[in-house]
Amino acid sequence: MVEIRFHGRGGQGTVVASKILADAIAKEGKWVQAYPEFGVERRGSPVVAFIRIDDKPIYDKSRIYTPDHVVVVDPTLVEAVDVTVGLKPGGTIIINSDRQSGDFAFNGKFNVRTIDATKIAVAHRLGNMATPIVNTAIAGAVIKILGLTKPEFLAAAIREGIGIKPEDNVLAAQDAYDMA
Repeated sequence: MVEIRFHGRGGQGTVVASKILADAIAKEGKWVQAYPEFGVERRGSPVVAFIRIDDKPIYDKSRIYTPDHVVVVDPTLVEAVDVTVGLKPGGTIIINSDRQSGDFAFNGKFNVRTIDATKIAVAHRLGNMATPIVNTAIAGAVIKILGLTKPEFLAAAIREGIGIKPEDNVLAAQDAYDMA
């Protein structure tokens, strides 16, 4: 089983990113769960979402406490929240950032990868300059870095699950996939 935790802020598409990824992976015939953890979140507040992936039915419906990987949709959360809590040694942390992977230390325990999903979202006019919607770009990078599914499954999930600018979102995901 592969377990992934997403950290983002309300309004960035963190929850939608996890759902789109789950839908794409399910198209490949895997068993998947995707769910958010909600409280009193509002736009700009930290949010957390989770994905479980397996080749057989998944019965565990609990929160993911020891993820294999972590995805950080908003790079400011690296300073605000301990995104490594419970992360298994050697796990991958994927960060939406214009900085290099080596700029994030994490004491060398984890594999850190960065993708400038914000730049990609802005280039495809997803959201606006103040609040770009980076979810599909992050999803494209995640499937490439972690080897979760094929780009065509992600493109189909985006077309089915994103009502606004689906083709621009598919292009953003493909750009991120290619850059990752």
